[in-house]
Amino acid sequence: MGRLQIDILGASFAVQASEDDIYLKKLLSYYTDIIDTIKNSSHLKDPVQISIMAGISLVDELYKEKQRNISYSNALSNPADEEANKLTSEMISKLNKVLA
Repeated sequence: MGRLQIDILGASFAVQASEDDIYLKKLLSYYTDIIDTIKNSSHLKDPVQISIMAGISLVDELYKEKQRNISYSNALSNPADEEANKLTSEMISKLNKVLA
């Protein structure tokens, strides 16, 4: 169980989670990087607006990754691939018989 002290955008609080401290620190560091990028590349100054934009940025990243995973899954479940796998298995079986 990990514990993390968060001091960001004027807010300070502690959280506890089932993940370890190192993982939690990596998450906070990643989030802080996103916050810094938003602060440096936009005119936003309000901490709530910056937090919302950081959340939207993370959701965008997650959504795009999920879409990529769906595309990969669809590509792997292509019926032509299943037929190729079946033919390959049959050829390997025949070769094993011949070589045995």
